[in-house]
Amino acid sequence: MYPLRPHLLALSVALALSACGSNTEDQAVVIPAAPADQGAADTAAVPSATAFVDTVATNQRGDARYATLDTNAAVRLLGGFLNVWKPLTQIVDAGVTAPANGSFPAVVASTWTGVPGDGSPDGTVVNAAVHQANIDYVVKATSGRTADQAVQAYLDDRRGKGYSITDGMGPLTAAWRSAAQQTTTITSVAADATTVLYNDGGNNTGVGGTANANFGSVVDLVNLVGNNASTEPAKRFYKYARPYRWSSSVVLLPALVPAKSTTPATDGGYTSGHTAEAVRDAVAMAYAVPERFQEMLSRGLELGESRILAGMHSPLDVVSGRMLGTASAAANLADAANAAKKAAAVTQAHSALMAATGTTADTFATYAQSGTVANDRFADYATNKANYLRRSTFGFAQIAATNAAAAVPKGAEVLLETRQPYLSDAQRRVVLKTTALASGYPVMDDAEGWGRLNLFAAADGYGAFTGNVTIAMDASKGGFNAVDRWRNDISGAGKLVKQGTGTLKLAGANSWTGGTELTAGTLQGDSVSAFGAGDVYNSGGTLVANAPAALKLAGKYTQLSGSTILELDLGGAAAGSAGSLTVTGVATIGGGTLRIKFANGYKPKAGEVLNVITAGSLKGKFNSITVDGFSTVTPAYSSTGLTLTLG
Repeated sequence: MYPLRPHLLALSVALALSACGSNTEDQAVVIPAAPADQGAADTAAVPSATAFVDTVATNQRGDARYATLDTNAAVRLLGGFLNVWKPLTQIVDAGVTAPANGSFPAVVASTWTGVPGDGSPDGTVVNAAVHQANIDYVVKATSGRTADQAVQAYLDDRRGKGYSITDGMGPLTAAWRSAAQQTTTITSVAADATTVLYNDGGNNTGVGGTANANFGSVVDLVNLVGNNASTEPAKRFYKYARPYRWSSSVVLLPALVPAKSTTPATDGGYTSGHTAEAVRDAVAMAYAVPERFQEMLSRGLELGESRILAGMHSPLDVVSGRMLGTASAAANLADAANAAKKAAAVTQAHSALMAATGTTADTFATYAQSGTVANDRFADYATNKANYLRRSTFGFAQIAATNAAAAVPKGAEVLLETRQPYLSDAQRRVVLKTTALASGYPVMDDAEGWGRLNLFAAADGYGAFTGNVTIAMDASKGGFNAVDRWRNDISGAGKLVKQGTGTLKLAGANSWTGGTELTAGTLQGDSVSAFGAGDVYNSGGTLVANAPAALKLAGKYTQLSGSTILELDLGGAAAGSAGSLTVTGVATIGGGTLRIKFANGYKPKAGEVLNVITAGSLKGKFNSITVDGFSTVTPAYSSTGLTLTLG
């Protein structure tokens, strides 16, 4: 249900304005109807496939010798690999006890050596092109890795993953590590690392529980997502060798030669355990501190790429690790039994980190994003986005249909719970659906949709609008409930309805056609096409133009009287047009306020004339006009625009 709008029928509004200027509509203005409702909101149905979150307990490390697609959630999740590589029927060693509730699957009396080409019946390459591309990628990556990449690859291999990825916290890293009481003994590459195996003597994620009164709940949350998350069953089922065993051209990092397993048969490459652990830890940390959501997810995938640069894993090993790590984290976060633990961790994380950084609820988010490329390698948004996409597919060619509809796994919506707290679970599922990666990539087209989730893009809001998309934000709750920004390029035929007291900023190259209705709070356009291709109707809030050039409304703009405000933030690279408003259709002003602010150091002089609104047709006037720093303002209305002369 949507609030009743008495202005749905055309209304005649008398205008009584004392401001100077004139146009042809001084007598009365007919207020048009709001953009038509576009019907029910989009949904993302739960797939019919067996849900990972419901069966995660089947993924036990001790099941590694008899796990199958039918009996193990992780093996089933990663089953797309069977289109690339088919292992022999699962091998069971003599003397192994069968599961209590079942019998062993069919077995072959053989021992897998894990060394391709040695004559052992390890399996069969099903898609030679994909398999070769998988190994060739590692050959190229390891042959061309830089000195910095080599150091990072070593540290990401030998340090505890929970410790290693906390540098994704940027300006919060030191505070996080101190609060978590994290330690590591691996701080550099020792001179004799090529012959001596160094193991981390630190405590990985830190000190949890009551032993850490200020941060123990946060550490517990990071540890919690590791429940039922083993990669061993998948490794033993798929029996796919590490890349340096497939090709002698793979240049294993010399400092990691001592870390090579001497028992290849128990050292499968698919799936990457380091990646799975890093991704699930990153998801937990992003859940606790959503102000670093995209940066933490980027760090998790970066560690996965380090496994390739080290020569320890192939891209498909890493992609599957991302999938399993994400699903494992979601399963534990979605478990109702963990609700209180999640809430405690989020509260404690913010309390402790604010205290450590001297910030408040109003300044914490800004501080969390205050790093620069000089001291935070995740400070550049565009670079993060590009790397996240690259590390999601590693450039593989698509081998199946590229336009299959996206599925959203059961429980996956929990991954956005703290990042988009103002959305319902159903809306978060639609966000995941409309931001999903394309179909057809090797391994990634699992039946539930874990492989195609793009959490980086999902953090930037909807990718498309279908039906009415109603966003209600409550600024009194703070954080993202008060202010959020969507940076995706939003398409679709739906309509955006903004309600509540919070501020939603739109920064994409948007093209949705169903229009925008602002009933309360603030809706800010940070890009030229922020409001898509439909009409914009402001019936009770503040519409802000903060684009780097004139904000363009492709349809009509209507502003009602009362508390409605049009705010133009003038300035920027093109000071004469940045923040101004261009309306292709009719701009109907039924009153309200026009507020002019100046951004980026722009400050006009007395006597200057500001061209603030250009329209195909301008009807009506504002009840009041205010300009920061000027007490006298003379408006000049015309049939196609409004200029202001500053006193």
